[in-house]
Amino acid sequence: MSKDLIIVESPTKARTIKRYLDKGYEVASSSGHILDLPGNKLGVDIEKDFEPSYVPIKGKGKIIKELKQISKKSGRVILATDPDREGEAIAYHIQKVIEREGERVLFYEITEEGVTKALKNPGKINMSKVNAQVARRILDRLVGYTVSPLLWKVFKKSTLSAGRVQSVALRLVCERESEIRSFVPQEYWNVTVRLSSPKTVRLQKEETKDEFDAKLLRLKPKTEKEAGEVVGDISEKKFVVKSFREGKKLRHPKPPYITSTLQQDASANLSMTASRTMKVAQELFEGVEVGGKAIGLITYMRTDSVRIAGEKIKEARKFIKDTYGEEFIPQKPNIYKEKKGAQGAHEAIRPTTLKLPPSKVKRYLTYDQDRLYNMIWRRFLSSQGAAAVYSTRKSIIEAGKYEFEAASEMLDFLGFLSIAGIKEKEGDEVPKLREGEVLSLVSIKKEQEFTKPKPRYTEGSMVKELEARGIGRPSTYAPIIFTIIQRGYVRKEKGKLVPTELGEMVNRVLVKNFSELFDVKFTKEMEEQLDRVEARDIEKKELLSDFYGKFSKSIGRFDTKEARESLEELTDEICEKCGKHMVIKIGKYGRFLACSGYPECKNTRPLNRNSGVEKIGEKCPLCGKDLVIKNSRYGRFIACSGYPDCKFTKPLGTGVRCPECGGEIVERRTKRGKIFYGCKNYPKCHFSMWNHPVQKDCPKCGYGIMGEKGKFLVCPKCGAKVPLGV
Repeated sequence: MSKDLIIVESPTKARTIKRYLDKGYEVASSSGHILDLPGNKLGVDIEKDFEPSYVPIKGKGKIIKELKQISKKSGRVILATDPDREGEAIAYHIQKVIEREGERVLFYEITEEGVTKALKNPGKINMSKVNAQVARRILDRLVGYTVSPLLWKVFKKSTLSAGRVQSVALRLVCERESEIRSFVPQEYWNVTVRLSSPKTVRLQKEETKDEFDAKLLRLKPKTEKEAGEVVGDISEKKFVVKSFREGKKLRHPKPPYITSTLQQDASANLSMTASRTMKVAQELFEGVEVGGKAIGLITYMRTDSVRIAGEKIKEARKFIKDTYGEEFIPQKPNIYKEKKGAQGAHEAIRPTTLKLPPSKVKRYLTYDQDRLYNMIWRRFLSSQGAAAVYSTRKSIIEAGKYEFEAASEMLDFLGFLSIAGIKEKEGDEVPKLREGEVLSLVSIKKEQEFTKPKPRYTEGSMVKELEARGIGRPSTYAPIIFTIIQRGYVRKEKGKLVPTELGEMVNRVLVKNFSELFDVKFTKEMEEQLDRVEARDIEKKELLSDFYGKFSKSIGRFDTKEARESLEELTDEICEKCGKHMVIKIGKYGRFLACSGYPECKNTRPLNRNSGVEKIGEKCPLCGKDLVIKNSRYGRFIACSGYPDCKFTKPLGTGVRCPECGGEIVERRTKRGKIFYGCKNYPKCHFSMWNHPVQKDCPKCGYGIMGEKGKFLVCPKCGAKVPLGV
């Protein structure tokens, strides 16, 4: 008899699933998308309701041929790609190329139970999901394919790109940086008094008083003089207890992880990038060898739902009761409210089984897999834990016209904190006080403070911002951040996202000329429209037609010369040939100085070394001056800002790990000046490549790095090619 064929998109997932099935099944992999819009033309027929022209992705011909051959010999064809829009589109394209209608199954967890259950409930491809994904792809193609060439003309660089969502993310980073630069700190002073109750207690034959701190409310002196006057006035007053309250406070656990919160916590607690977090989570989902048996350790990691299946809640409550005690579970299960628009069909991210705690699987996992699995495990279990209980005390104390507040929270019961592994820091407890009680002044302290601007985004806080503003979806947060860094628009400085000079100039051009297109509100509305396509509230062509009408008007108004001139900056530098002021212009190799009298005077010279430099936050090891990123015709490098007095230079790191030894890949140059990329551990490690490195596994051979070449990623080991963004 012919075997039934299951097709998934990942080779790892295929290997794991195969181990759960009998000999009546064959499992094949598409290695991701197999069809996409062509790379050498728009690929969208605007006149025919925006009909897309999908073509086989370069390098996928062999896979398509194999899928066709094996499907012809098979019984049923079962399409088991990921349970989201991207997975639905991949399944649809597989069905199209093999020319056979397949059954659709959704694997939310790659375990024997999850696979068996899904295979018993097959369905059909959800065309509304496919339409939503296709609409997104067309929107992104219209913007990228049309706006990017305009940037090439302005900056004379064919490596720049604009994206419907990535450019909005860049705008947020640039606007935050602008806020920080324009922020003017305001001075203020905090006044704190240390008081004691006249009641005394005997401790080891010594009498001590209950001392505690109270902070001055509302009034914030703005200068040291004002603060001194307040302190002098207060020291003459009586301190009388105006009110005293005791109570209990509950701290409830957080819901289990969804994609965004997982990325936020991995960034904050594990220093993992959003892309790295999703890569490791994908590995845990698709299957890890545990004791000679492959098993998916977590449920599907692209989700915005906090829902947990009822039987898994029961399992978690039993585990907590048996491990920690009955008092650590609430009377009723914790059920968390879904945010508006959440995809309820998905569960939150959780362990697939509680029989495999982190301690039991640690030796089978990589360093990052272990850390992420531990975090997911604790978050899921603690989400069903009892609330932590605190004893609170709060007192308002009067000193003439001044009011002070003394407050304390003391932990009485750990509850879910014990399960989550959270350690609470406790301060001093405010003693029991009585209304009308007079307190003794022990000391007064005044401290100078300054208001602070909003901090720069981290990858985690950027994900939080994108989610809060409705920009992107769980599957797109990591690629958005990855793209703006990879394109050189944003760099990471001590974990914070900082716009580069190039990024700010690109943002300036885009916002000025396409203010509505790259507006946060408009982008959010487009996401909501895509959701409506999936919900069948509107037709795909209606969404695309409305968008294109506004978009084409913006394109029609764009003036390359005007955009280029908007980036020019008048300087105090004087042209030595004609005496006019010099302006900063954009050229093929970056910014340079040119005479404002052009074309009558064509004098140019390099930009002053102290102008427009990009500091990296490090000091020169030779002279102690700032290190900066410089540009040459052969690429970027790090140099001392003290040049030519100090000629220290070093290669510019890429942030990508060497697949051979784990060292950082850095930019290097050949003797003839050609740029290439090599391991910083040379000569111990001889790894090198010509194309700009990207931290992404090859979908064909699994090699841990790819190189960016034009609009493709190329594996330096096997030569496999995939389009950027796949």
